[in-house]
Amino acid sequence: MSIGPVRLNHAVLFVMDVTRSERFYTKVFGMDVVLREPRANAVFLRLPRSVHDHDLGLMGVGSSAPPKRRGGIGLYHLAWQVDTIEELQQARTVLAEAGAYTGESSHSGTTKSVYGADPDGNEFEILWMVPRDQWDTYATNVPIERLDLAAEVSRWSGVRTAGEIR
Repeated sequence: MSIGPVRLNHAVLFVMDVTRSERFYTKVFGMDVVLREPRANAVFLRLPRSVHDHDLGLMGVGSSAPPKRRGGIGLYHLAWQVDTIEELQQARTVLAEAGAYTGESSHSGTTKSVYGADPDGNEFEILWMVPRDQWDTYATNVPIERLDLAAEVSRWSGVRTAGEIR
């Protein structure tokens, strides 16, 4: 028997400086602060279109904590979904302007992605999902390729997918 969750509700990250990380996520993601918990040196944030009480918690551990080590045990990245390919294009621009852009890829027929990292090196993916009825063989075979975002915007302009049930 398995548990059977339907999706991830929220994530909580340990960060060096809560204020610095709060500024990053409110500026880059447009998140709103829903709660500050000074006793835990924590802040809880919500995405503007979210249905959750919070989407991201940040818990400050201070500058004496060891830095995140890429390739070490632990979380590799969080993936945030956008509704349109144009929003993905905008995300790439916002990340580049914030100095947080780290790359991009096409997971062939299923998702188009750009990547970034927050001030503590916590990595994240911003993805747009191709409409489910277009996945074909990619539902079980998802090669990673170079993303040609301009071509994808031209192909998928105006198509919304975040509200689809997967």
